[in-house]
Amino acid sequence: MKFLAAAIQMLASPDKAANLKEATTRLREAAARGAKVVALPEVFNWRGDKEEEKRNVEPISGPTASLMSESARELGLYLLAGSILEEIPGSSKAYNTSLLFDPQGNAIARYRKIHLFDVQLKRGVSTMESETRQSGGDVVVAKTAICPMGLSICYDLRFPELYRALVDDGAQVIFVPSAFTALTGQAHWEPLLRARAIENQVYIIAPDQMGHNPKSFATYGNSMILDPWGRVLARAADGPGVIFAEIDLDYLANVRGELPSLSHRKAFLRT
Repeated sequence: MKFLAAAIQMLASPDKAANLKEATTRLREAAARGAKVVALPEVFNWRGDKEEEKRNVEPISGPTASLMSESARELGLYLLAGSILEEIPGSSKAYNTSLLFDPQGNAIARYRKIHLFDVQLKRGVSTMESETRQSGGDVVVAKTAICPMGLSICYDLRFPELYRALVDDGAQVIFVPSAFTALTGQAHWEPLLRARAIENQVYIIAPDQMGHNPKSFATYGNSMILDPWGRVLARAADGPGVIFAEIDLDYLANVRGELPSLSHRKAFLRT
């Protein structure tokens, strides 16, 4: 089975209405080119000052999710709404939540980012996500009509055990919507994506934020789609846009059959 996938690269701002307008425009562009699976980046609907996050959280039943549901249904897409800040009733914090919609507009999966980005780099990037965000705890694979799809978000990429758990649960395609920093992205973005694709023999769809947001840190861009051999099938140029690549599940099965490393795993006992 083959289908066309797309990843949308954006520079989201504190203007939620403008972000959503761009997102829906890009979704229409992807659908017009024949994409059946389309992914938006992390926090695609709003990126701004940490102090303003609480005013921009939404419940899962809120306007952003409703718009994404309508778009998936109208365009007939599996749509990965990269992530939004999900309201936690009674809490000052929010979940960083990714939603997957089917072509009927149903929200078929919800993943709350497990690994929070708490770092202080000497060369200018300092962020403590845990100050305003709550960690999730569930590994999420959606059993769709075309293939099982695993969900992850950005900083999760540095934790290979999550991706192995996704594959253990059947994932053949894994989403990595991100707002990867420009500094770390230069050194780590492509190597980490290729490693996760190779070691788990999966397709990776990784839409990223790009460029400098005056209210947040600069992001790396270079959104990518990779195959189970670790090849970069598509890479975004330096600017907003959409990239496309064919997902071939027969090829995935061949890779896993000819190089059966997943079945060669050994259990290690520690004392």
